[in-house]
Amino acid sequence: MSKSPTSPTHTAHRTSLKMLAEYLGLSPSTVSFVLNDAPGRSIPEVTRQRVKAAAAKFNYQPSMIARTLQGKRMQTIGVLLPELGEGYHSQVLSGVGDLLIREGFFYFTVHHRHKKELVAAYPELLRSRGVDGILAIDTHLPEGSHLPLPTVLVAGHTELAGVTNVILNHERAAELALRHLHELGHRKIAFMQGQPFSSDSDTRWAATLHVARELGLVVSDDLTIHLEKDSHSPEISYPGIRQLIQSRRQFTAVLCFNDVSAMGTIRALHEAGLRVPNDVSVLGFDDIQSSQYQVPSLTTIRQPLHEMGSTAARMLLKKLADEITPELIRVDPELIVRESTARASKPSKRPIAAK
Repeated sequence: MSKSPTSPTHTAHRTSLKMLAEYLGLSPSTVSFVLNDAPGRSIPEVTRQRVKAAAAKFNYQPSMIARTLQGKRMQTIGVLLPELGEGYHSQVLSGVGDLLIREGFFYFTVHHRHKKELVAAYPELLRSRGVDGILAIDTHLPEGSHLPLPTVLVAGHTELAGVTNVILNHERAAELALRHLHELGHRKIAFMQGQPFSSDSDTRWAATLHVARELGLVVSDDLTIHLEKDSHSPEISYPGIRQLIQSRRQFTAVLCFNDVSAMGTIRALHEAGLRVPNDVSVLGFDDIQSSQYQVPSLTTIRQPLHEMGSTAARMLLKKLADEITPELIRVDPELIVRESTARASKPSKRPIAAK
């Protein structure tokens, strides 16, 4: 008769593989093969069902430490990102999580707030906690960074040996945004440069300047807002737009760094008595979920954020399977026209002034 692992001396302790095997009258290796779905093992279905039923009955949990010592995969991914919250990062993470769940992987996140010491320390800390690979979102890894595990970046913009980058085609994004405003007759455009710690900022700004020159649009310092605040809420653009309005400089459109900065822009314009898009057009970037529910709804450049996340996760699983992956995957954006842009109004009829 098989032994029961539920004796009084056991109840306070975790059920081990050996205890479960003794209860079933099977070898620990057979139990392990069943619970790990090991291929190539001819184990009767009735035995498999007995093992799984017993594991559920006694809430058996395999030892992750033992799996690591045996050189086995933990089926776990570590995700680095600046912060958790509504917007860009959460939508990319949603794509990552959906694919990993389908593939039977567990994942956990660590956020670093763009602090260099945390970005440098986290890869090794994740390795020490047994993750199989690293996926970094909007995280700047300096050139020459040592990465102890297979790694994929989303919006990394750093060339690292053996690391796959999933990035947006920012040149195409700038072309879509500025050509849209240009075709609507906008010539005096206020530009917004992203925070220096955002991994997309430099690439997007360079693309914006290049396309502006091609279209004959002037990017002037007195109509440029440089975002600085470490935040992903509408507050990042609000002070800069207020200052621009108070300066009485003429502009008919604002090209924002992202959708949340577009929301802060619209709020500041509204408080100054300026209507969007009748007086000023506002164009966002990202197409986060709430952008279509703003009043007015945002015209924006859509990044396929969920797709970028799932693509990055898929590439990481390929790396773990020792498959060849490209070093760069460039994703195309899309212009989404909604209510926040319209034909340019004549400055003589619509002077911009502080209210």
